[in-house]
Formats: sequence, C-alpha cells, structure tokens
Amino acid sequence: MKHLLEIKDIRTCFRTDGKDVHAVDGVSMYLDPGEIIGIVGESGSGKSVTMMSMLQLISSPGRITGGEVYLEGSGKNMLDYGANSEEMRQMRGGKVSMIFQEPMTSLNPVLTIGYQIQENIMLHLKVSKEEAKERTIKMLKMVNIPDAEQRFNYYPQQFSGGMRQRIMIAMAMSSEPTILVADEATTALDVTTQAQLLEMIRDIAKKTNTAVIIVTHNLGIVARFAERIYVMYSGSVVETTNTKELFAEPEHPYTRALLRAIPRLDDPKDRILIPIDGLPPNPATRPDYCPFYDRCEYREDRCKCTSKPQLTELSKGHYAACLLTEEEKWHKAAEIAAKEIKKAPQSVCKDENCLEVSDVKKYFPVYKGLMRKKVGEVKAIEDITFSVKKGETLGIVGESGCGKTTLARCLMRVYEPEDGKILFNGTDVAKLKDKELQPFRPKISMIFQDPFSSLDPRQTAESIVGESLKLHKLVKNKEEYDARIDELFRIVGLDPALKYRVPHEFSGGQRQRIGIARALSSNPDVIICDEPISALDVSIQAQIINLLEELQAKLGLTYLFIAHDLAVVKHISDRILVMYLGRVVEIADCGELYENTLHPYTKALLAAVPVADPVIEESRERVPIRGEVPSLTNRPKGCPFHDRCDKAADRCRQEVPQLKDVGGNHQVACFYI
Repeated sequence: MKHLLEIKDIRTCFRTDGKDVHAVDGVSMYLDPGEIIGIVGESGSGKSVTMMSMLQLISSPGRITGGEVYLEGSGKNMLDYGANSEEMRQMRGGKVSMIFQEPMTSLNPVLTIGYQIQENIMLHLKVSKEEAKERTIKMLKMVNIPDAEQRFNYYPQQFSGGMRQRIMIAMAMSSEPTILVADEATTALDVTTQAQLLEMIRDIAKKTNTAVIIVTHNLGIVARFAERIYVMYSGSVVETTNTKELFAEPEHPYTRALLRAIPRLDDPKDRILIPIDGLPPNPATRPDYCPFYDRCEYREDRCKCTSKPQLTELSKGHYAACLLTEEEKWHKAAEIAAKEIKKAPQSVCKDENCLEVSDVKKYFPVYKGLMRKKVGEVKAIEDITFSVKKGETLGIVGESGCGKTTLARCLMRVYEPEDGKILFNGTDVAKLKDKELQPFRPKISMIFQDPFSSLDPRQTAESIVGESLKLHKLVKNKEEYDARIDELFRIVGLDPALKYRVPHEFSGGQRQRIGIARALSSNPDVIICDEPISALDVSIQAQIINLLEELQAKLGLTYLFIAHDLAVVKHISDRILVMYLGRVVEIADCGELYENTLHPYTKALLAAVPVADPVIEESRERVPIRGEVPSLTNRPKGCPFHDRCDKAADRCRQEVPQLKDVGGNHQVACFYI
C-alpha cells in the first residue's frame, strides 16, 4: 500500500561561520490517509525544520542537501521541483496546509480575515469570488466562530488568541487539503482553548479523512491525539512506533528520560522529577557517534567508538536508534532504578501567616475620544481574599485574562489596589506611598515567564543579579558584593566564572537560573513565580522545579506559583487557588482540590489537561467547556462562569456567588455545592 506522504532521508543544513551546520540529518517518516501522527522532542531537535523542508520553505542561508518527498503515491519526488514551481505551490496550501504557532504573525493585520481566507480558496480551488465567500463563511462556522457573516469583515486584532487560531484552522482547511500540519499550534494558548482546538482538529480530520501531523514538545497532547509518534533528537528520529507502545515500552534512553522528567496530573504529589542532565549538542559541533551519549544514563564505551546508530526494528513497527541490546538495557534500567534518588527536602509550613489578602479590587479606566474622556472601567480583579502561610506554596491557576498577573502586581505594589487590604507580615501595604514601601520592596520579589526578555541584554549576569544588592544597600563593600554574587550563582547551580557573560551567551534554563538568583538577591520572604517554566523545554522544566523546591526548603521561602499547567502546579503547590474572570472560584489544599473538585470551571480545567499516558487518556471523563472567556469590558452579570456552565440556573445569571467553606479547608464560589 502506498502511503499518503513519504519523507525519505531528508537533510537540511544552514551555512554559518563558513561551514555547513546540519539541522536535519537523515529523517524519514510516513503518513497514511486520515491518520494523526505526532512529532516530539526538545527545542532544536529539528521538528519544525523537517516540516519546512518537506514544503521547501527553507530560506537562505539554509538549503535542503538531500532526501525525497512523495505525495499521494505519485512516484514524483517533490524536492526535484523548484521551491517556487507550480507543483510546489499546489502542494503548499492546496494539498498540505500548515497551522503555525503564533496566529497573529501568520495573519495579515491590514486585511480582513474574510478576505484572507477567501483569497486562499480562490487560489487553490479556482472558484468565483461569491462561491469563495460562501465557503469562507461555512469554514468560519465549522470552527465555531460566532456571527460568522458579520465577522467576515473583522480584522485579526478584533479577535482573541483562541479565536485567531480557529481562523488559522479555517484557513488551513478551506482549500480541502489532504494533510494538515499543526506546528506547535496550541503552545501559546490556555489549556482549555488548547483542548477545544485539538478536539476540533481531530473531529474535522476524521470527518474529511484529512491526515494530521502534530508537532509539539508536549507529550500529553500526543498521548491524547496521536496514533503514531516520532521522537526526534539532535536532527534525527531516535524512536518511532504506535502511541500506546511508545508510552508502555519506550526503548530509546532519550524517550525514557523524557517520560521521567515530566510531571503528570495523575502522579502522586511526592514523585521526584528526574531531569535530563546537560543540553542537546550544538548542531555545529555534533559528534559522529550517538548524539545523546553525553546525557545518556545507559551509555557504554562502545557507543562512543562507532558511528551514529541507525533506526533498527525491535518489534513489529517499533524502531529505535540505539546500539544496546534488550538485555543490556534491562540491566541498565535495573541499575538506574536501584540508585538512591536524592529527594528534595520538604519545606516546613508554619502556622503563622506571611501574607493576608482581603477583598482586593483593581480597576483600570477606559478612555475614549480626542479629549480622553473616561467612559468606563475594566474590573480586572474583584474581591480577592486568601492567605498564605510562611514556607507554603500557593498555586494560582486560571485562563489568560483571569487576573493572575494583575493580582501579582498588586501584591508587589506595582499597582495600587482600588480597595482591600494586603497584610504583609502584619502590616497593610495596600495604600502605602512609595517612600513608606521602601522597607518592604526587597521582601517580595518575582521570577518572570520569559527568561530572555526579562533580562537586560546589555548587562552582564553579575550586574543583573547584583543590582538589588546595591539598590537596597545589602552589602558594605566590593568584597562582600563579589562574595554574595558568587554565593547566589552557586545556590542556583551556576558556575560563578560565568558571571561576566551577557544573557544571549546562556541557554534558556541558565537564563532562568539567573532570574532566580536575581529574585533571591534581596533576601525575600515571598517570591512570586509568574509562569517561570512555561517557556522552557520539559527536561529543563524539571531542573527548575527541583531547584525551586530545594531553595524553599533551604531558605524557608514562601511561593506564589502562577501557571496554567495544572500538572506542574499540582507537583509544587501545597494549596491551589483557581481564578476566573477576576474572581476566586475555588481554593483548597492540593490533594483535596484534585480528588474532590467541586466548581464546574475547575472540573473543566482539569479535564482539559492531557495526561502523558494514552491508556489513562482513553478512560478519562471528558468535561467539555464551551465558548471563550468573556471580555472584562463586557463582564456577564451574576456568576462570571454562568454563560459557559451546564449547571447555570436563573439565580446564577442574577447574583454573584461568594466563597463559602465546605469543610476540609476547602472554599468554593457556587450556589449549587
């Protein structure tokens, strides 16, 4: 049987500093009609470059140096045609459509979304303008864009992130492609929106018999949606088989290491995450032997003495690129399991409250017209009440726009709340002026989401970390300053010899360690972690989570951990606070919240998080969540969740439910619990 798509030994290199750097080094894969496959691996493994090479979208200084691409069993190698040939243009967008990671950069901001989809249909399906418009509206309805006829003339910036990604799916499907490539298509989206869009892609694919390639670093997504998986590392496929077998019997040491590094929603809270040591090799200096050798726990001397291992069939349809025999891997696995794993010391929660927040509100004025007249206000957060004990980690979760970061900025006193109290170690800091806040500033610090944009690219790591030491006069002289900088670098696991480098000379994980060292430099009592690992690879995420836990136990820190990855939040938090549209809807101890979820929104949030195990995924209950988060400027009356809730009644549409104690240190804002 001929495959729908067949990629054979594709090779792509980039000319850098006078030599060829091989980003993709002999990748082969296939796809059958109606099939969904996943391609997984860390950043830089070559996933996206493989897909771009298939479509001849590699621009200078990159070039495809070898390989074959066959489509629909035609027997014609698509790479023999020029990148701008008619055949390749028919393939791109016509037979193979691609959904990119960031919809705002993929959509033209000066053209209406209707025009952009209509143009694509006219180009590939050769139909009239009227027919193309009719099909555009049909496609917008298919991806659940409300009022599709009216929104045909809207611009991309008039839609939310989730809506824009739906428009990208509509555009990709509008030309009736046989293959859809989703390249990290849901990475930047909330977990609920991600689940909605991936379910939609799967439903559309099965209905139209479209084959789908999901490119992602999220193993939970491929466990839920993919039928077969290709695991890539350093420009090559290192393992491939069907999804169930890959998760049940991973054969390559890299696949096994990936699965041990990720937190899972069904994990016991005290499970230790085992990070993959080191970093993937630089493609410019990649060794001739196995590229995973330096990070591999299974390695043998002979792995370094032979050329890079090729994919070998171990059982029917299961291939892995590893020199070790099954017996050797079994013995190595037993040795690894017998090793004593250093467990992070547990932090001790004290009975004393470090932070007490009571009825905090924050509004932002809305101005219009030439005279900038105030016409209303956005109620970003309303009536937020909670407390945090010394040495405790409070996880704060919710979709984008729910007010998590606004709350964090109020606690940092970047914003002054409209109303309410923020008691820090017994002192209300909510209304203090700048001068009065000075003694409190060093005591609350923040770790930011993006470790690159939060560091000044012109400053050395030393000056970034040492800035608050000088600002708050925490050292007396240059000797003390240097000693404290070196100490902070060692605390976060960095060599002090690296302190004179600038941010771009560090890896993503190292940059985040610099961000943590900066947060620690002022000797804070509370650290607000605002999505500190969402921009990092799964193996580096494990390192940073373990580091945060060690620091908390050693220094007695209190954390507010803001995230949308509920598996990570479960792993690190003592208690969890769930926010929706500026309000707290549920708050409980970690175990209680996951085992006895009460609020309909929290149930939907947890159901949307994929578990990296296809067997568990099959048996999990689906709790669908409809619609999108309403705009804060047009907040619904009554319960903020009522227009998306299946249990909503008339009372929910009129009154706002208040948090009530349901026992066991568990509070929930719902009339029917």
